[in-house]
Amino acid sequence: MSTVRIPPVLRSAAGGAKQVSAAGSTLTEVLDDLFARFPGIKEQVLAPEGGLSRFINIYVNDQDVRFLKGLDTPVGANDTVVLLPAMAGGCK
Repeated sequence: MSTVRIPPVLRSAAGGAKQVSAAGSTLTEVLDDLFARFPGIKEQVLAPEGGLSRFINIYVNDQDVRFLKGLDTPVGANDTVVLLPAMAGGCK
């Protein structure tokens, strides 16, 4: 099983866990396993049409999946998936 790191803003939806294990050979499968156990995370990670939300970045072993194969990115049993909310704002 891969390790999924949960950011502080999503931890309440994951029972307070900082990280959890999830099964799957692709990012889609890992996320499906995660959402099955913690359904409240799904709306934060996926857009309504089913793709990745533009408000969260996902990394597999420190590589942004948007530059890999997106939801089809392969995930191995010893890999780490990081959910990282996008930051917004700036100076006026």
